Amino acid sequence: MTNEEQLFGKTVSIAASGGGRDMKHSPIYLSVDINKPHALLMFTEYFGSALQQLYKDSYHHIVILCIGTDRSTGDCLGPLVGYKMGLTRYQNVFVHGTLDKPVHAKNLQETIQHIKDYYYRPFIIAVDACLGKPERVGTISIGEGALHPGAGVNKTLPEIGHLHIVGIVNFGGFMEYMILQNTRLNLVMKMADTITNGIQYNLWKIMKENNKNVTQK
Repeated sequence: MTNEEQLFGKTVSIAASGGGRDMKHSPIYLSVDINKPHALLMFTEYFGSALQQLYKDSYHHIVILCIGTDRSTGDCLGPLVGYKMGLTRYQNVFVHGTLDKPVHAKNLQETIQHIKDYYYRPFIIAVDACLGKPERVGTISIGEGALHPGAGVNKTLPEIGHLHIVGIVNFGGFMEYMILQNTRLNLVMKMADTITNGIQYNLWKIMKENNKNVTQK
């Protein structure tokens, strides 16, 4: 469970101070309101744009790391996306974090180490639920750089990801665990469907283009 202000506040501060980044390159931060018309189309377009900018030839495997637990309605966004993405079969795309085998606070470090050891030059897309301001509930945000899991419930966990997707499932600030338990499943399901469909479409485009390039060679 991520905290929106900590997540994107840190991203912006890195850009402002340089941080080894080309100052001509602004950090990617895009968001979609799930309740707006054409939310799926917008998310698919925004995610595709971010993926195109960040996923370079230097990467090989694509790892989709879906963080959360099926024991909490608000925090099951990641496992739901992982479950739905489990039907995707591409040679170099791997999914970690499902309803059956969730990735959460207790096994996150172990999973990250497995990804580092097992995959070759992985490009990591991290997915998590998020707490934010009341007016932002229902928003899916796409950001460049690492995800900061656990921030929404005041836990310090390893940062992970080259590109991250967070769904703001409820408001934060107090009694976070109770708020997560009282999050509407309908909202979480709508977000999971949108995220999954958007990722799947853009992965299909990448694989189609790669196959085309191989054929031309």
